[in-house]
Parts: sequence; C-alpha cells; structure tokens
Amino acid sequence: MLKLYSPGKIGKVELKNRLIMAPMALGYCKKGLITDRMIEFFRLRASGGVGLIILGALQVDPIRKTEYDAVYINDDSTIPGLRRLTDAVHTEGSKIFGQLFHAGRYARSREYGGMKAAAPSAVPSRYTGETPHELTELEISDIISYFAAGAKRAVQSGFDGVEICTNSGYLIGQFLSSVTNKRIDRYGGDLQDRMTFLLEIVTAVQEAVGPNIPVTVRLGGNDFMEGGNTNFEAKQIAIALEKAGINALSITGGWHETHVPQITMEVPFGAFRYLGQGIKESVSIPVIMSNRINISIAEKIIDEGIVDFIAMARPFIADPELANKASQGKYDEIRPCVACNQGCLDHIMSHKSVECLCNAEAGRESELLQGCILPSQIKSSNPQKVLVVGAGVGGLEYARVAAMRGHCVTIWEQNDKPGGQIEIASSPPGRFDFMYLAQYLSRACEKLSVNIQYNKIAAKADILARINEGVFDRVVIATGAIPIVPNIPIEEGANVVQGWEVLKKKSVVGSRVVIVGAGAVGVETALMLAGIGTIDAETLRHLMLYQAEKTEDLFRLLTHGCKQISLVEMSEWIGKDIGVSSRWPMLARLKQLNVEVFKRTKVVSIKKDGVWVEKPEGLEFINADTVVLTVGSRSNNNLFKELNGNIKNLNIIGDALKPRRISEAIKEAYNEAIRF
Repeated sequence: MLKLYSPGKIGKVELKNRLIMAPMALGYCKKGLITDRMIEFFRLRASGGVGLIILGALQVDPIRKTEYDAVYINDDSTIPGLRRLTDAVHTEGSKIFGQLFHAGRYARSREYGGMKAAAPSAVPSRYTGETPHELTELEISDIISYFAAGAKRAVQSGFDGVEICTNSGYLIGQFLSSVTNKRIDRYGGDLQDRMTFLLEIVTAVQEAVGPNIPVTVRLGGNDFMEGGNTNFEAKQIAIALEKAGINALSITGGWHETHVPQITMEVPFGAFRYLGQGIKESVSIPVIMSNRINISIAEKIIDEGIVDFIAMARPFIADPELANKASQGKYDEIRPCVACNQGCLDHIMSHKSVECLCNAEAGRESELLQGCILPSQIKSSNPQKVLVVGAGVGGLEYARVAAMRGHCVTIWEQNDKPGGQIEIASSPPGRFDFMYLAQYLSRACEKLSVNIQYNKIAAKADILARINEGVFDRVVIATGAIPIVPNIPIEEGANVVQGWEVLKKKSVVGSRVVIVGAGAVGVETALMLAGIGTIDAETLRHLMLYQAEKTEDLFRLLTHGCKQISLVEMSEWIGKDIGVSSRWPMLARLKQLNVEVFKRTKVVSIKKDGVWVEKPEGLEFINADTVVLTVGSRSNNNLFKELNGNIKNLNIIGDALKPRRISEAIKEAYNEAIRF
C-alpha cells in the first residue's frame, strides 16, 4: 500500500490516512452559522474516505467579523451548530480540526459592518485598497484572548484539534512580516520579536484546549512579497513553533497580494513542494503540504518523504470520493479539479457560494440528496433510449448522468473526437487542465456503455426516421456554438482566420498578427502565438544547470518569441470574461510576452497588409500579415429549430441554448439528465 493511504498521527489523534481536506471559505453558512448545506457537503467528503477535514476559517473576533463566507466561533451560541457538523464527520469515520482565523488588514470595511480593519501597523493593503487601524497593546491582548476562547469552543464543539491560521497575509502573518509590521514595541522589530504575537496565541490556545488536543499552525512557506518572509524565515518560525509545542505545521504559499500565481492551472503540479521540504528539514514534527497538488503528485511526495501529509481543497470539491477512489487504484474514475477557480475561488471573491465547474452536485448536496442517495445514483422508473447530438462537455455530462440512471444513451458527434470547445480552451500555454475534464467524461461514458458515434452528421430527416422507428425516445441537442464573423470590410486576399481554428492549430499565421477582440479567446490566442519561439522548460533547465547564459538572458529567451502580436479591443477591459483569479496572471503574461494591447480601439477595415483601427485619438494603421477574429460566439441551434415541434421529448442544453461558461453547460446538462 502506498504510504499516502497508511495511518498517520498528529499529536494524539490517529488518522486513517495522510490525506487532508484543506481549509477553505465556502459561503455555505448563514450569518456565520452552520447550515444543513455545510453539514451535507462535509458529510459526503468524510464518507469519501479523507483522513482529516480542516474547517476554515472560524472567526474568533466577536467585534471584527463578517457574515460573508466564513463561520463564527466567537460566542457560545455557535457551539450547537458546530457540534452537528463534527458529529456528522465523525459518524462517517473522519476526523475534523477547526481553523482559528482573523483577517486583520485583509478585512474590507464594507464587509465588516463599516468597521475599519485592524493590523499591526497602518500599512495600506493592495488587496482591499484600505489603510487599517494600528492595534494597541490592549487590543492585541484582547485578540489573543479571542483565539483562546475560540479554541475552547472548538473543543466543546467536538473538533479533534485546532489549527491557527498565519498564512496568506492574514492577521498573524501580518505581525510576522516586516512589510506590514512597523511596530517599535515588543510585538515589532526583528523576526524573533515579530513572532511574539503568534507565540502568545499558541500558548493561550494550548492552555485553552489542554494537553490531549493537538494544535497545528498553517504557515506560508514563502510570502512571495518583496521584503517579506522567504522560506529561510519560515524555517525559523517553524523551529520556534516546534519549541513551543505545536503538533504539526501545514505549509502553503504566499499572500493574496503576491505577484506569483500559486493555484491557477498554469502552475505545475507540486511546484511548491520545495517549501514544505525546507520546513521538513528544519523540524521533527509532522509537516503537511498543500497548493496545486493532484493525487499522483501527492503519492510521490509522501513516498519520497518530502513531507508527512498532503492537504488539498479544490480536488475534494470536484470529487468527494477522491480518497476512496485513489486508495482503491480507481484513478480513471476520479473527477478532476481543473484549477479553473471559476466556481470556487472566483465565487468566494465575489461573495457567492462555492460551486464546481466539473461537479454539478458540489454545494447542492442537501438540496439534491434523497435519503443518502444523489439523483445521479437513482435509477429512473421510465428508462428511455436517448440520442444526444454533440459530444462536447455538456453532451458528455448529460450522457454520463442519464446512463447512470439506467437510460440507453447514444451520442452522435460530427468530429473525430469528444470534448467540443474543450480543445480550444485547453490549447493555450498553461490551460491544458481543461482537457482532463473531457477525458474523465469520455472514460465515464465508455464505462457506462454510452454509444459514441464519431464523424456522424446529425440531420433532421435521419433523426425523425429513428424516432418513428422507435430507435430513440428522446433527443438532446448539445451542438454548442460557432464563432461570430463581424461585419468588417475585408480586402480580397487578406489572410483572415478565426481564433478557434488557430487554437486548434488548424490555421497558419504569419509573423505579424493582429487579434480582433480581447475576451478570453483573444487573450488565450495571443498568449499561444506570443509563446512561439520562446524556450521550453527542458531547455531552460539545461541552460541553467550548466550556467550557459546569464539570468537576464534566460528571462529574455523565455519571454521573447518570433511573432509580433497586437491585441485590439473596443472596450476598456481586456479579458473581461476571464475569472478574476485567472485573469491577472494571464494579463501579466501578455505584458511579459510583449503583446501590444490596444484598448478602446475599433477595427474599421482589414487589408492585405494590416488593419485600419479607430482609436480615441484618431485612425491608425497596424501592419499585419494575419488577422485573427475572436469577437465571440453564437448558438449553433439550427437543428433544434428544425426539430422543434416534431419530437415530443426534445431538449437543448449548453451553448446550443446560449453561449456561456463550461460550468453552466455542465450544471444544465446534469439538471436535465436527472429530470426523467
């Protein structure tokens, strides 16, 4: 058996395996209190085999608190609800810790009842755009007591342990960093003095919970902030925490204000394992590692002895059965997390509850469950023969769920492979993870005996004939969308292509390219084309190992390709339809790759040698030998219109109904498939 699935121990608490569900905000609580929605969400993950769940973030401050997203543990009235949750997790065989949390200067006043954020020093926050109140020593003493009181309530609520949140730039991390701690009293100064606040909290929490309840600390392995703590300082903090009697350290990455992407899909799996490794080499207590880890990397990290436990958050949202499936070797049945952040992190940042692009059931468990069974697991009382037209992710998800419910499903797909627009979404550099979803759905359909017929054109007459013959009882149109061709005058002989075709590598472009439209597809096309001619990771490794080039020359080779790319957008916004957590690193890469961006610019005509554009200051000509159109898409719904009124059971889903995000296509497909 792989070591990841062997028992582990944190303090006196025995865990059945070394997989931990990391703390995250979910937005499932109601005015800070536990709901049935939260309980059923975590119950399902506990029954899925995870060894430990860490519930975050539990707000300890009774004064500075928000009703958004996070749970209260700031007075005794919270205990009954928390007890219901811990009991549910324990019933399913998992352990659960509570993470004690204070946002500090990351609290936005409008979300905290108008109260100004509190921090070690009055240093403005790029994350909130506000300047916090500098805490007095008396206020600091109060906050330490809030952590202790929260820890005591955690024990009374049935938690098996408590975790102290110092990571990601929240309050305790602000005290630890010289970037935000400018104090001249005993809570400021050198690193040892900046640790005073944390160590006093640790002592107070330990006294509150007693010797039998483990206390852990979640710590940034590197703040990734200019002038902030690096892994060197994190090691010193870790050593001090071990001396203070902490039972384990959970290592994550940097602050919310950092310029270093840490959990987007462009980040290589396990890229930050070195942070945990550095801590592990410095202490003898168990070390937990998280950030952009999948199950295969988790197994490797544990087997190599880099750390002792693995914490993952988003993969457990995507598949609550992750631990059970992986421990049984059923890797191809694991529903993947594609690190898109669209339904989880992006939702939380806009105060919406967490969903999942890949899992239409996530966050809806209490709404969907019938007893202990989800609708996708319940056989239909009226099994039908279903034709799905289109093997994009919407069509595949519909087929998967319908087949699980006992229906006989056939898919007609006009192309030679499944996935639809996933091929487009996964083509740009650092966006491949989308393909994992298509692969999962295809495998699931195959195992469920869904009959997928490729290179099959669906025509009205053919479908009606099959319906009349009794071959099919129901038809589902999942034909997706097609790109829009804008009404722009084009000179004969001009090389004009669609962005979709470029991303699918079906069009050849020249050395000077103008991309018309800077939504997601435009940005992704620009990134792909701008990367042509740059060195790859393997070449970079070779050149660095042998010190063949200077660091600045290597960076130039990474960021200067062989094409000149211009991105033209009519509005003020670039990548407006990209999720907020993915947008900023993608726009940063546009700049790194020297893509010339024109905002508030309209293309008025396309010539053989370039385009005329209208800018606020007047007309301008941009030289180009290829023009790429990325101005949006429209529903491909002609077949539905032809069939509508001629078939009793006819449905339309996904982009064929209305062009939207993948998450909406998946959810719509799931909802339709459980209705009959």
